[in-house]
Amino acid sequence: MTDRTQRRTVRLTVAQAVVTYLSRQYSVADGHRRRLVPAALGIFGHGNVAGLGQALDQLSDQLPFVQGRNEQALVHIATAYAKAAKRHATLAVTASIGPGALNMVTGAGLATVNRLPVLLLPGDTYATRHQGPVLQQLQHPVEADASVNDAFRPVSRFFDRITRPEQLLTALPAAMRALTDVDTGAVVVSLPQDIQSHAYDYPAEFFAERDWPIRRPAPDGDEVAAVARMLAEAEKPLIIAGGGVVYSGATEELEALADAAGIPVAETFAGKGAVQRRAWWQLGGIGLEGTPAVNVLAREADFVLTVGSRLTDFATASHSLFQNPDVRFASVNVNVHDAGRLGATGIVADARRALAALTDAVRANGTATPADWRERVRALDEHWREQRAAALDSDTPFGFTSLPDDSDVVRDTDAVLTQGQLIGLLQEHARSGDTIIAAAGGPPGDLQKVWDATEGRFAHLEFGFSCMGYELPAAIGVRFAEPDRSKRVVSLLGDGTFLMAPTELVTAAQERLPVTIVIPENHGYQVIHRLQMVCSGREFGNEFRYRDGGLEIGSGKPARLEGDYLQVDLVQTAAGLGARAIRATTVEEVRTALAETRDHDGPVVLVVPVIPHADLPGAGVWWDVAPAEVSERETVAQLRRAHEEGLASQRWYG
Repeated sequence: MTDRTQRRTVRLTVAQAVVTYLSRQYSVADGHRRRLVPAALGIFGHGNVAGLGQALDQLSDQLPFVQGRNEQALVHIATAYAKAAKRHATLAVTASIGPGALNMVTGAGLATVNRLPVLLLPGDTYATRHQGPVLQQLQHPVEADASVNDAFRPVSRFFDRITRPEQLLTALPAAMRALTDVDTGAVVVSLPQDIQSHAYDYPAEFFAERDWPIRRPAPDGDEVAAVARMLAEAEKPLIIAGGGVVYSGATEELEALADAAGIPVAETFAGKGAVQRRAWWQLGGIGLEGTPAVNVLAREADFVLTVGSRLTDFATASHSLFQNPDVRFASVNVNVHDAGRLGATGIVADARRALAALTDAVRANGTATPADWRERVRALDEHWREQRAAALDSDTPFGFTSLPDDSDVVRDTDAVLTQGQLIGLLQEHARSGDTIIAAAGGPPGDLQKVWDATEGRFAHLEFGFSCMGYELPAAIGVRFAEPDRSKRVVSLLGDGTFLMAPTELVTAAQERLPVTIVIPENHGYQVIHRLQMVCSGREFGNEFRYRDGGLEIGSGKPARLEGDYLQVDLVQTAAGLGARAIRATTVEEVRTALAETRDHDGPVVLVVPVIPHADLPGAGVWWDVAPAEVSERETVAQLRRAHEEGLASQRWYG
């Protein structure tokens, strides 16, 4: 320490300064103070081992380090941790230069799209340039200062490159502000490998503990009054709850509004579980993977209030869902752009505060929905619940004999359960405090449609980016955020996703983390197979099948994957990566496996064969995915004509 400028300073390398600074940052929300970045994850290479590697080693008591297997997966761990922590905390992730850094770009995109904070510390090429082009350096022909890390810019909420040690004095506080902002996302501080090891005399007060408030923007009274008037005038109102309700902790306020005025509530993927009470107005998912009951109500609604959602095409059925000619929209969101979706009258504010203000206005006005709308809601939902119960009933064998002749349900595998029946068994096993996770393929859509996420059975669905490979590392992130091992963390992911990215099982085993990975084995990317059949009428390149005769590239011979289903031992794969792995085929085998592994001290993988193409009941909505406009096959032409008829249902709302 020196007193060179009448201020106490401390001499640290850039990497040591980053780690020390992060260890002393706190978020404050609703009177609760916690570490903003309590740990770091990473994989070391020549671009970060001498700098950040040394600093994390020296300061491991202040910032624990988790060793990973894939940089993208490590970002997913950190993002899932932030989601489970309701955006009040996140983790830092470091990678080496070049491919190590670029492996994190997909994770950055997922975090930013989902408005979830994550701190990325990629290594970068030398700032001094004394070395000439270095290993893994991009040499751009006209942008001499470009590196592969510039790929982070469009998928990040904040980006900075540190080329001098003193730049940390402004960069790190700016990064913390972005992490704790209501419109957060990936925060990237790019660290050239030589700069990481450079030293500087930093002001000692820079490393003092600092609190960063998670703000709750208050609603404008005039905006609340305008939406309250719209509610009072509505005869068929509907609320759509998004992820903002969950992140804001606004469940009780949402339930109070729905109860006070008698307004049915639907949920987006991110909003799954926003309602925790079982009540007549608690309906479940909306849109392409929602319930048919909710979607009928959405078509009839004359007023739609969206809370904390940006309304992707899955929620709105590509702007075709809301068909009442008199429908009006209002929205609560901290983001002014999202608050204006569908030409909505916006309340730009925190969901909890805005919903509380709306409830007060509703009670003061005596607003209540008409009795016939309530009865309509109850009748449709009751009918759907009967369909749901039948689809999830694992004790009634799937009826192959009742299938129509043109059904493409596959009858000749060893599977006896449908994916829906497997979800029914998971629902039966779930307890309050448990979390189920899904992100891509069929599982998130099926959970959105049928999972009961009330009474503390939490659903963690990532469908903003729908990223294959998120699910398994997400289980690790959720487990880090929820250390109570009596609360089970389950990831439901298809065999295609598991084969893409299974390696963080090793990390879960290394850290002795009790996470459960359930794999419905259906031999392919079957949800895309289903879409493919809707768009082109025949399967190509989505099922896991052998190629008869082998591929002879350049031979001119047709080569399609049309043989038997590929035989891959997922149980052996999982066991080899350190998990307790079980194959369960029958109902009782699944029940037994779930019960016997609930308290297992480490990762569990449960592989369950499910019947390919045996889907849950449809949602009854249209989606704008266009078949080919020109094709030699009449089937494609017919599908194109049907799609163009669907285009007539799309509306512009403002």
